[in-house]
Order: sequence, then structure tokens, then C-alpha cells
Amino acid sequence: MTTPPHAQEELDLIAQTVDRVSTADAAVLAELRTEVLGRKAGKLTLILRSLGSLPPEQRRLLGARANQIKQALETAIAERERVLQDDTRRTVDVDGTMPARHAWRGARHPVLAVVDEICEIFKELGFTRVSGPEAETEDYNFTKLNMPLDHPAADEHDTFYLGPGALLRTHTSPVQARVMEQYQPPIRIVVPGRVYRRDAFDPSHSPVFEQIEGLAVDEGISFVDFKAGIDYFVKRFFSPDTVVRFRPSFFPFTEPSAEVDVQCQMCKGSGCATCKQTGYLEIMGAGMVHPAVFENCGIDPERYTGYAFGMGPDRITMLRHGIPDIRLLFENDMRFLSQFVS
Repeated sequence: MTTPPHAQEELDLIAQTVDRVSTADAAVLAELRTEVLGRKAGKLTLILRSLGSLPPEQRRLLGARANQIKQALETAIAERERVLQDDTRRTVDVDGTMPARHAWRGARHPVLAVVDEICEIFKELGFTRVSGPEAETEDYNFTKLNMPLDHPAADEHDTFYLGPGALLRTHTSPVQARVMEQYQPPIRIVVPGRVYRRDAFDPSHSPVFEQIEGLAVDEGISFVDFKAGIDYFVKRFFSPDTVVRFRPSFFPFTEPSAEVDVQCQMCKGSGCATCKQTGYLEIMGAGMVHPAVFENCGIDPERYTGYAFGMGPDRITMLRHGIPDIRLLFENDMRFLSQFVS
């Protein structure tokens, strides 16, 4: 015995309704629910109510098909309602009169960009970029660099100590000592990295900042080689006509020592507030490596000579871009940083 043809046709038409649900808006969805599943006159409801008057075989076949279609239709309606609700949530708070939200573009931080540029310039002179640990020992941070532990730089008011004999490095020079212990000359390295000092956080100082150290060791290196290398760097980094000045100074790990000044990039040497009317700005401390440092690191000072330098890329970044306050480099203010997105 087969199901009556008119009931089969009606169920086929109702089954097609399931496909319409996936594209229906809220109003059409309500109409379909009432038309097909309405409690009083819904087409599927009426078919299910008529099952009791049919012979058992017809009732079983027709009931199974009707329940299958009902379940599929209810599931499709529920899913479509969820999608419509999500769309409403996404648009309910949108003010079409407001300007679009700015999409920030990522870029290198200005200090890191300067670090990379400095390292690339020294790479042209044969220097290799290396790194080392930020947590150091007193031996590498001070003693091997000819700085006794009673030196003012080793006091607790200047250095972050982690425990007996352990500290956060105050400069990247310990990496120079480690390299000299591990390798024999010739050595040419540049060492960028983060260093830590107990400085107040003010417009010109920070307790955490970037530093770049450089070291060249070989037979026959003289003060002339040192001056030529630094002069090459300054003219490549700033401009070919930048004036470089070397002033005598003192550092425990170099002898003779010098502070390197460059002509102020703001006033071109005429004097301004940035250079305190001097026409020059200090960018690094440097000099010939002290023989005691060579001895502490296992290198023969009678055979080898070399020069070392240290500079703060944070300060150099400020000089290049005319930044008045170092704290701007640490605050992650996108209004400030977006100036450096190329």
C-alpha cells in the first residue's frame, strides 16, 4: 500500500521550504514558520493531524517523512535566527556618521632602526654583530674591564644587583671580554643590547636603555685607525660634511681615552639650546683598549692593540630626529611613533 499522491506532493513542496530559510530575512522567516509549522493551520501540522485516519502502513511512511521534514525545518529556522541576531549585534552600535577607525601600520621602533643602521655601517668596516647575556657577573662587568669593585660604578646606587656577585649589566662591554676570551685576534665586533642603571626616569635619562659597543683588535692597530673608523661612521650616519671632534677623557678600560663629539645637527655648529650653545654634541666614549684588559682576557698586549667605543642609540635617535624627551621613546604613543612609519 502506498501513501496518497496528494500528501506526498504536499510534503515535497514543504521540503523545498527548507532551502528558502537560509536566505530569508526576519519577516519572511516569521511567515514561513506560521505557514508551515503554525499550531492551527500550518501545512505540516495539518498533515501530522491527519495521520490517525490512515491505515497503519501509510501512517508509518507518511509520519516518518513528515517528522524528518519538521526536524530539518526547525533546525534551519533556528540557525537562520542565530545568524540574523549576530548581524544585528554587529550593526546596532555602528554610527554611520563617524569617521572610520584608523588602521595602524606596524614598523620598526625608531631606536631599533638606528641600532640596525649603526650595525650595518660598521659591517662595511668588517665588524660582526654579536650579543651576550643581560644578567652578568661582577667579574665580566667590572674586573675584567680593569674596573675594581671599589669603583663608584660598582656601587649599589648605580647598579642593579641580583644577588652576591650577580647583576644586570651596566654596559655591553662584558660581551667584548667574553669574545676576547673565546677567540684570538683579529677581532672586529659590534655589540648592541639593553643595559640597566639606577638612573632617574627623566627627559634625558632612563634606567633601561639601548647601548652599542664596538671592539677592534689586531696587530698594528693605532689611534689613527681608531679616529678613521669613527670618522667614517659619523659621516655615513649623519652627513658627509659633519664635523667630528675628539676630546681627551678617561675610562678605566681604554688608554688613551677620548669622548667623541659631532657638530650639532640642529644649528650646524652655531650654538643652540640643544647643544647648550657649544655647537657640538657628545655621542660616544672611546679609546685604545687598555693593556690590562687584554691581559685579563688572555690576549698578549705586547703583540696586539685595539680600540673600543660605546654609544647610546637612544641619544643618537634623539639627536637625529630632534626629540626633546627620551621618555617619548618608551611610552608607545602611536601619535608619536607614527611619524617614523615610512
